[in-house]
Amino acid sequence: MPNYFTDNPDLVFQFEHLAIEEIVALVEQQYSESQKYKYAPRDYQDALDNYKKVLEIVGDIAGNFVAPRAADVDIEEAQMENGEVHYAQGTSEALERLSQAELMGMTLPRKYGGLNFPTTIYMMAIEMISRADASLMNIFGLQDIAETIHKFGDAGQCEEFLPRLASGEHTGAMALTEPDAGSDLQAVKLQAVQDESGAWHLRGVKRFITNGNGEVLLVLARSEPGTKDGRGLSLFACHGDDSVKVRRIEHKLGIHGSPTCELQFNDTPAQLIGKRKFGLIKYVMDLMNGARLGISAQALGIAQAAYEEALKYAKAREQFGTAIYHIPAVTNMLVNMRVTLESNRSLLYATSQWVDLSHKLEAQIQALKAEGKSVSEEMARFKEASKITSLLTPITKFVLTESSNQICYDALQIHGGAGYMREFSIERLVRDARITNIYEGTSQMQVVAAIGGVVNDLLAEHFNEKEEQKYKGTLRKLVDHLIEIREIFRDSLRFVVDKKDKQFQEVAAKELVEMYSYLYVGYLLLDEAEKDERKIFIANRYIVAGLGNSRRNAETIMSDQFVDLLHADKILA
Repeated sequence: MPNYFTDNPDLVFQFEHLAIEEIVALVEQQYSESQKYKYAPRDYQDALDNYKKVLEIVGDIAGNFVAPRAADVDIEEAQMENGEVHYAQGTSEALERLSQAELMGMTLPRKYGGLNFPTTIYMMAIEMISRADASLMNIFGLQDIAETIHKFGDAGQCEEFLPRLASGEHTGAMALTEPDAGSDLQAVKLQAVQDESGAWHLRGVKRFITNGNGEVLLVLARSEPGTKDGRGLSLFACHGDDSVKVRRIEHKLGIHGSPTCELQFNDTPAQLIGKRKFGLIKYVMDLMNGARLGISAQALGIAQAAYEEALKYAKAREQFGTAIYHIPAVTNMLVNMRVTLESNRSLLYATSQWVDLSHKLEAQIQALKAEGKSVSEEMARFKEASKITSLLTPITKFVLTESSNQICYDALQIHGGAGYMREFSIERLVRDARITNIYEGTSQMQVVAAIGGVVNDLLAEHFNEKEEQKYKGTLRKLVDHLIEIREIFRDSLRFVVDKKDKQFQEVAAKELVEMYSYLYVGYLLLDEAEKDERKIFIANRYIVAGLGNSRRNAETIMSDQFVDLLHADKILA
């Protein structure tokens, strides 16, 4: 009986070494929640015990209920009949089981029926659900919609929408993308108009909407007539009633259990969330950061599933009188996959903790302001946490989604021809992984989002402190490698900046972002190796590879390899 929490020692390691004491205290309002709710934790250890119990429940549902249904869900797919979308049977059953376990409002406050958990714990749940069935995550993982309404909506909107989202009676969708507005959301055209009474109505079309059949929709719409940029956009909540027509569901390469819809809004009654004109520049950007973190967890879950399938097949498949697991070329692939999985997991949960800290400090600031108290100290910490979050979130999505595709590719390769057949799960996992580095912002857009913080060397003080830290034994040599990576990064950055060529900086951005990620993750792994000797191997393999990759990246940048892009029009004509 597999449990996707307890059977994953690295996930358990991450949980047991979380540094979220301050975050939990903020979430629990210094544990005053226990005075209102008997089941709320009384202290930090009590909270951790609660989190672990819930993660074990998620792991059991994922491993023993969701995973066995995933292949059938992929075949059956979500269907549309007479204008209505129907989930595959396995999807409906899984959502019912998750609702019964009260897991559909993990981060929502208890007053609305939620568990009041930190985002970090929620990401662990998403990873496990995604390992079982990536398409189910696209429904389970949309709890950020409820969180956005809670964060920016008014009390009436929270009472109207949140309880039924938390109970699982309703599911949600983010209706952002349009036929001519994908990554460029400033181009959104769907209109929000007010009638004589001041009530809002939505008119227009949205495309590629994940779970567009959901009962609660968050819609980005143009509320300011005559505008053409992001300053004319506002965010609205509406019910998926008869005025919202599902025109079609897309037939996709993967994640078949998740309906991707084209929606037409026909004077749909809607409610403004927050203030006008802040839809894109504040609310959607906040929502997208959460969504990108969720997709990172989804990618990690898929990659974990692919690794497990490859390991199992390699141990069972015999060639030339031995299991292929013992063939060095195959063993090396498996080791690389494992190192990538563990380093990615370290990055994901480090980033999640920064996201949590940023969000909880922001909430604390609002509460203190309401009491007329000073917030200068909290504001300074919030600004720092927000900057780091804005850097690490796109880096995490870029690294984890690209890695997931590579791990799935290698896992299929280990299966040989058998992996190309639908009888083996790896075929589905390869298809499911492919979307992760596309939706919620392509890898290229993540690099664009991260490069500002990288060029400004936002983590410079952090790296300075790590270089001064006294690591034990063989880890000291790995620090020297990281110092060399940093020197290579600085030389490369100086070369790029000195050119004073914006286009050159843009095309060199990927290489710079990668080098920065090697530094940050490398030190995460060193800290973990101080706690667990098994992590020394992971840290060594990752950092040595990062050094080699950094040298190649620097050579690519400083050899003027990108100069020919100035003549791209002639080359591509």
